[in-house]
Amino acid sequence: MKTNAVVVERVTTDSKLFAHTRWDAIPVAAGFLHCAYFFGMFYLFPRIPLWLMIILGLIYSVSISWNINGISHNFIHNPYFRSPVLNRLFSILESITIGFSQIFYECIHMQHHKGNADLPDETGETVDWISIYKHGHDGAAEHPFKYAFFSFFREDPKTVFKELKRKDHREAFWGVLELTLFVATFVILGVLNWRYICFILPFYYFGHSLSYLNGFYRHYGGNPDEPLAWGVSSYDKRYNWIWFYNGYHAEHHFRPKVHWTRMQAFRDQIAEQQRAAGVRVIEPPHALGFLDPNLPLRTPPSSVLPGANLSRRAIRAHLLTRKLSPGSSDFET
Repeated sequence: MKTNAVVVERVTTDSKLFAHTRWDAIPVAAGFLHCAYFFGMFYLFPRIPLWLMIILGLIYSVSISWNINGISHNFIHNPYFRSPVLNRLFSILESITIGFSQIFYECIHMQHHKGNADLPDETGETVDWISIYKHGHDGAAEHPFKYAFFSFFREDPKTVFKELKRKDHREAFWGVLELTLFVATFVILGVLNWRYICFILPFYYFGHSLSYLNGFYRHYGGNPDEPLAWGVSSYDKRYNWIWFYNGYHAEHHFRPKVHWTRMQAFRDQIAEQQRAAGVRVIEPPHALGFLDPNLPLRTPPSSVLPGANLSRRAIRAHLLTRKLSPGSSDFET
């Protein structure tokens, strides 16, 4: 079976509330609970011991990555509600909860799907703004912990805003509004209790760093020249149940619109093709990818570097060619 022969069944529902399936009530409820947890920490801060707040802070850090890569990510590709108003309100809720505009995140993520962790061209630029190779050397991926802890400071809201404005002025406005509401929330909490903001900011930063670490191992060891193997998957059941099937990342990059409830069935459908393409699978969840017993060395992807003297211009040509391959037919803009 050729890659362009894969037919994906879309989920449907007769629900007047949900756009795809009633199962989306689970990530929606999780999003509300996460928001309640965020404000609950503020309430508890002056009322419980510091050691307990530190534990809650670490949970908050992990929950940021959990939300971004599960709830928020699935919402980008398959908005949960039929009503545009409800989708807009949920987007605002997510922005305040994770501390970054959901619309800005969507723009960055769509750019990620355009580049699929591509290698830098001769000018050092990548199509994918968050490519793990962008700040690496000689075609190799950046060190995972440098990528995780530096990427937060490399975010460029101005570039994202320009791209949003180019596509849709209205979305650019809503994106800025989401950023404003998130910042205003932190400012108000800081005015009410400045000690709490000093306490929560390190955990906030750590949570976004964990999200980048998760993203690193979703592509490290993947094949940037093979659509079926752009991503790296982890099939740990508990991880996928809790993170809304975030582990099926090779499958996700091959067909981004496949609903999270259909990931396992989709994997079964293309398993033979994946084996032939050499899709990389790791044992631990992505955030613990550094514990994988078969972790490859940080060397240039072999499929893109058939010879040591292959120039970056040639690499770029390879990448531009594969962006037009049948495997990218489900790509979104």
